[in-house]
Amino acid sequence: MLDYGTLKLIWWGLVLTLLTGFALLDGFDMGVAMLLPWVGRTDDERRVAINVIGPTWEGNQVWLVLGAGAVFAAWPMVYAAGFSVFYLALVLALCALFLRPVGFDYRSKLPSARWRRNWDRGLVIGGLVPALVFGIAIGNLFMGVPFQFDDSFRISYGGGLLGQLNAFGLFCGAMSVVLLGLHGAALLTLRTEAAVQQRARQAAMVLGGLLALGLFAGGLWLGHIKGLVITQQGDVSTVLTPFDKQVAVVTGGWLANYTRWPLLEWLPCAAIAGALFASFAAWRGWRWPSFFGSGLAVVATLATAAASLFPFVLPSSLDPQSSLTLWDACSSARTLGAMLAIVALLLPIVLLYTAWVYRVMRGPVTVEQIQRDSHTAY
Repeated sequence: MLDYGTLKLIWWGLVLTLLTGFALLDGFDMGVAMLLPWVGRTDDERRVAINVIGPTWEGNQVWLVLGAGAVFAAWPMVYAAGFSVFYLALVLALCALFLRPVGFDYRSKLPSARWRRNWDRGLVIGGLVPALVFGIAIGNLFMGVPFQFDDSFRISYGGGLLGQLNAFGLFCGAMSVVLLGLHGAALLTLRTEAAVQQRARQAAMVLGGLLALGLFAGGLWLGHIKGLVITQQGDVSTVLTPFDKQVAVVTGGWLANYTRWPLLEWLPCAAIAGALFASFAAWRGWRWPSFFGSGLAVVATLATAAASLFPFVLPSSLDPQSSLTLWDACSSARTLGAMLAIVALLLPIVLLYTAWVYRVMRGPVTVEQIQRDSHTAY
């Protein structure tokens, strides 16, 4: 039987895994959508890009539902505080995501050029806005989220949507757009041919370089931001509250884990290397290596953010003592244990089914296929 502290750590890893799955799979869907005006100059070319992601986007978006559900079940306090603070931003992202199903289903129902252009704009918004919002949210974790608890653990909030549009948050939002744009361009390089593939390669070359520069600059910037460091912590194998720790505010505190565990330095290096390799492979016309490079950049970027924040999950800007960590924001040991058994049973099935779907849908999408199957294609 796993002890409570081990269960807490496992669920931190599982939540990170689910959110990374969303970024990997739905991330290239958003990237393809936001690149639609660039890679597709004609209606048939835009339909090629849409049909690369159209058959699988719904399954990919399920990972977002799984991630949010895991946060609710494993970290109810994080769910309550985080979703309340980011309420307007998340509503904005969800409204943008609503444009995707109707865009995919209705875009090609009418031959009108104006009709299709308008739905194309909706698909671009459905890819760009969520990527931007999720990046801004991650950036705000490093700046601190405006919430605090009183002595009775009643929560109060400060700030609002405009306060979340700080410089570092906007920078992270821009880097999120670049990251997912690179991932989408790499997928189009893998799954298309001719002019669409050529433009996707050009986009991957540019976005890979921008991402590498941005990640390097972001690391330097993070070293000058005030971060949180735990100076005293209760027994993590017991039930803890946010007030069972002592927190110090230190400039460059978010980089403290890299001093404590030097091997973590490989994570940002891997993110930068993945971005550069994806760009180089796209330049050489290497399809699979470019896609693997962009995937590495996605995984390593999220892992870098998680490693920098560890063990914090939702830092507070109003009261550092109220900050939530993986040790003091968890559900009970029985809840975590029961959910772990369910995940151990169902997650392999989800992974196998996902792999099977992508095997069935493998192969390039071409203009000739779209013209031949015009009435059944998206």
